[in-house]
Amino acid sequence: MIEELKEEQVINKVGGRFKLSTLIQKRLVQLNAGSRPLVSATASDNKMAIVLQEILQDKIFLDTSNEIRITGEMHESPSPDMSFDP
Repeated sequence: MIEELKEEQVINKVGGRFKLSTLIQKRLVQLNAGSRPLVSATASDNKMAIVLQEILQDKIFLDTSNEIRITGEMHESPSPDMSFDP
């Protein structure tokens, strides 16, 4: 598991070591708070291994504001205010 962190493939996939550590930390917080894994749980249910598999399988990524996004997740955008008084 730790060997995967040393591979350039994982680092490049995320965009650098800092982004990788940020993504891992934020996703571990989500999993510890009760979020469901996006990959099949491993035999040991090691959360770090789950996060690494989610990254390697392109299930999660950091957006431009360093927030975790799930692949295919719709970004909520505020709807324009349609009511106005002329």
